[in-house]
Amino acid sequence: PQGYQTYLAADGEEAVEVVRSHDVHVVLLDMHMPKLTGVETIRQVKQYQAQLPCILISAALDAAMIRQAEEVDAFGALAKPITREQLTSTIDAALWHTYGWRR
Repeated sequence: PQGYQTYLAADGEEAVEVVRSHDVHVVLLDMHMPKLTGVETIRQVKQYQAQLPCILISAALDAAMIRQAEEVDAFGALAKPITREQLTSTIDAALWHTYGWRR
């Protein structure tokens, strides 16, 4: 309903493949995914497309995880549960900061 086209990935490896095969502008990743964690996925995505904003999401977000997200240059980290407003405002900020786009 926000006007975003989305691609879903079942795990971190598939998320990396989605980024490589589609025109993706923002990546949302759960920290705990099969095959690769969110941080590991961001690390691989950034090797392919360094400026792509990646947002990490976790129900167990803590200071250590925030540090890990910062180390891989994540745009941000959000704690679950997330409201639609929190999610869309973070995506909007990522699009503005990275591309100068406003919705």
